[in-house]
Amino acid sequence: MTDLEHQVFTQVRAIIGNEEQVIGRRGILIPLKKAIIADGDIRNVIDIVSSDPALAAHMLYRSNAAAAPCAAAIKNRSLKDALVRLGQINIYRYAFSFYLKERLDELPQLYKKLVTGYWTLTESIAVESVDSLHQMEGVNIDPDEVQTLALFSVFGEIVALTAFAYLNAESEQSLPLSIIKSIIDNHKQTLTLDAFEALDLDEELRQEFMIAHNLRQTRNTDSPGLILRRVLAMRNQLLKPL
Repeated sequence: MTDLEHQVFTQVRAIIGNEEQVIGRRGILIPLKKAIIADGDIRNVIDIVSSDPALAAHMLYRSNAAAAPCAAAIKNRSLKDALVRLGQINIYRYAFSFYLKERLDELPQLYKKLVTGYWTLTESIAVESVDSLHQMEGVNIDPDEVQTLALFSVFGEIVALTAFAYLNAESEQSLPLSIIKSIIDNHKQTLTLDAFEALDLDEELRQEFMIAHNLRQTRNTDSPGLILRRVLAMRNQLLKPL
């Protein structure tokens, strides 16, 4: 690593530790997390989600996207039905990924191609993982857990790119994009684990992510991470190849 790459790497890791810089808008996520931690009335969660119509529509879309094809006739027709079925952990994961994508859409044009590529990859991995689950028999795995986990498949790369964009905007001299590409290629695991820790995502998501990327093993045959691991392996996206 060159001196400049080391400097940028250190600065990017510092920015990753500041969730406001990485995620941006926190007006919904903060009260949503508080309501979920309080484990109170689901109506409080519904009220918070419905205060942002775009997020509410996204929740309905995600909930129905994870449903098995044979369940088309009983798709959720109301936000309340969707949120009750999803469960609070999945609600927060979906909301987090929604606002992360919203933040990516705000990045300067310079980063648009990389951002679009990473998010297109993320969405395709999510679709393939859910489809793979529905083709299996004898498993007891929540498809929304598979989908929410898959939405964090390349989380480290996305967050690092967002942090680099923020760093570049604050720098007096523009930094070449090749630097962050090199850092991402060589330090994905460190950046990813930093991001999970700094952004305080739930422990179960972190552990299943580790399983999915072959960084941790499990004997639980109903692990969502094992479903995702197969997809990531076929796409050569594992942090630790098989």
